[in-house]
Amino acid sequence: MVDVGQGYAVTFKVESHNHPSYVEPYQGAATGVGGIVRDIIAMGARPVAVVDPLRFGAADHPDTKRVLPGVVAGIGGYGNCLGLPNIGGEVVFDACYQGNPLVNAGAIGVMRHEDIHLAKASGAGNKVILYGARTGGDGIGGASILASETFDDAKPSKRPAVQVGDPFQEKLLIECTLEAFAEKLVVGIQDLGAAGLSCATSELASNGSGGMTVTLDDVPLRDSTLSPEEILMSESQERMCAVVEPAKVDRFLEICEKWDVIATVIGEVTDGDRLEIFWHGGKIVDVDPRTVAHDGPVYERPYARPSWQDALQADDANKLARPGTSEELRDQVLALVSSPNQASKKWITSQYDHFVQGNTVLAQPEDSGMIRIDEETGLGVAIATDGNGRYAKLDPYAGAQLALSEAYRNVATTGAKPSRSPTA
Repeated sequence: MVDVGQGYAVTFKVESHNHPSYVEPYQGAATGVGGIVRDIIAMGARPVAVVDPLRFGAADHPDTKRVLPGVVAGIGGYGNCLGLPNIGGEVVFDACYQGNPLVNAGAIGVMRHEDIHLAKASGAGNKVILYGARTGGDGIGGASILASETFDDAKPSKRPAVQVGDPFQEKLLIECTLEAFAEKLVVGIQDLGAAGLSCATSELASNGSGGMTVTLDDVPLRDSTLSPEEILMSESQERMCAVVEPAKVDRFLEICEKWDVIATVIGEVTDGDRLEIFWHGGKIVDVDPRTVAHDGPVYERPYARPSWQDALQADDANKLARPGTSEELRDQVLALVSSPNQASKKWITSQYDHFVQGNTVLAQPEDSGMIRIDEETGLGVAIATDGNGRYAKLDPYAGAQLALSEAYRNVATTGAKPSRSPTA
């Protein structure tokens, strides 16, 4: 979160959905946008814009032709349906990304300082409310499996691990959540992302002052055959968990009903230190939530400078030689201008809405996007996402520095003052 003066702050979130976008390009990219937008609203901010830095394999490779159209359509389709302008990003082609595209999505949100909300469950007796879409079989194990196995005639033995998004449901979720915030009905809140309900409940409990009980029988389902572990691990989209004081539960549910958002009390905060989950009257989980949310395995992986790094940096064979004749100069110019990375990306960016909401000052193909965040004060924010994969391959440390400095320069060229880096 960055203070921009006069009581306003902006918050940013960038997240990758790389392999899901390779497995199922449209939904992988679309749900990447949906996830970062929910992270923004979970802090109490209203999302105002999105960006999308992308990396694909060689432009003429057959699989790039499969992946790229779906990714672009997913980003445009979800963001446009939410009514959020896409004000920045980039598209780069390189063979090293073949089979592993980089699909990043970023969101910008605006809030007043006093409106910040945290992901914590505190206050014994407070209710845990799951609201948003029903829980289904899509996205089960999405963070770890990311593929489907086989389907038989009776039922799926392994459901699709790439989530399925619904931007219209998300738009309702945004407005519902922000109205509940405005009436100060929420003690703590958490988006259901990776690992779904198991992650949201453990993180809420571990960040709070007590424990939590949850009854899975109360979770609204769109697939009645789901087992308890599937309900816990499902990554169905457009869902959030809120912690609400008992006296405010009815009003919270009224707001959800107004926005046609399903909401159900599935548990409550306790004065203990355990996360207890029940199914059909039996206790199936009894753990310290901190061990689930924070105490993950620590890997001692060996690392060393690659043996080929020095040879790559010293290799002159692949460097661009100076042309010695007019014919060589002509060939070099033609090679440069025919590169897909030098070509206009308007055929991609024209699929995104840059000016919805009427607050966009600058957007693609400008060096950085710029958006007004408040009409009365005239406050605005500029954002740029940049990086050079070739620099990073030659020297990862210097490549990271250059990516940061390039983004700084692109923001500065639009007249904005670069702020502190989120990575600093």
